[in-house]
Amino acid sequence: MNTSVNAQDCWIGDIGVVIPCYKVARHILDVIKSIGPEVSRIYIVDDCCPENSGSFVEKNCNDPRVRVIRNEKNEGVGGAVMHGYRVAIADGMDIIVKIDGDGQMDPGLLTGFVAPIIAREADYTKGNRFFDLEQIHTMPKMRIFGNAVLSLMAKVSSGYWNVFDPTNGYTAIHRDVVMHLPLEKISKRYFFETDMLFRLNTFSAMVVDIPMDAKYGDEVSNLKISRIFGEFVTKHARNFVKRIFYTYYLRGMSVASLELPLGILLLTLGIFYGAFHWVQSRMHDVVTPAGTVMLAAMPIIVGIQFILAFVAYDVANAPRRPLQRKSNGGKGR
Repeated sequence: MNTSVNAQDCWIGDIGVVIPCYKVARHILDVIKSIGPEVSRIYIVDDCCPENSGSFVEKNCNDPRVRVIRNEKNEGVGGAVMHGYRVAIADGMDIIVKIDGDGQMDPGLLTGFVAPIIAREADYTKGNRFFDLEQIHTMPKMRIFGNAVLSLMAKVSSGYWNVFDPTNGYTAIHRDVVMHLPLEKISKRYFFETDMLFRLNTFSAMVVDIPMDAKYGDEVSNLKISRIFGEFVTKHARNFVKRIFYTYYLRGMSVASLELPLGILLLTLGIFYGAFHWVQSRMHDVVTPAGTVMLAAMPIIVGIQFILAFVAYDVANAPRRPLQRKSNGGKGR
């Protein structure tokens, strides 16, 4: 079945929706009912759910678009979504939307997520719950703080300085972009959404934020900030190092390729030189000469300037042109 969505008179083929299911039996049927006719297929991914979400949907839902697929073991939200992506691509879906099954995401917003992809203005779209400042007060305070911290780390590690709310799971992606993703390498659990951004940056896919409001009801979140914070910091650091190497040394070189190492080198030398002479002065109870202080301060100042120049270059270097246009010259499928 082919569907069309009006967006700048551009046509695409089928839209598929992937819904990972784990302890969402109370909400999943309402989510399915809210998905509009513009969607061709709905993939319910039973991630070894203890509530048997897949069987529950099969028994209680008669929507012909629904297809239940199952993971033999629990693989987390990332593993469930990757399974859904593979099946959707095999079925010929052109755009794949991922929403959660707990009712927090409004399926009515779906056309807004796919419109930039249809118009070839984005390769991947994701929700941003922080766009409307008037609506932020409805979000739990701990989530606001946690998302702010995670967003800063995600900007640094992924290179997408223009996006926010990295853990937002309401996303849409073009099939051509999925084909570039190393699905088997993407983090399968709570780091999934953020790792997706890192993977997308490795081939310069364009990501666009879509304003949305989150809904909070009686659903129970499985995410515990205290449990995943250390893991997130480690993985962000790993992705940052990889991204810098891929972008500034492997795929190409620029002035930024020199600014970062020089900045780190000068900053380190200045700190160690200054610390050494400060310790010597304390041990011998003498005043450090002004010249020595300046010799320590100068490389620190220059090093910081180099690092700031690199950051400015990196911010400006965020992908600005959709992969679709690069790959097919702007022609639709």
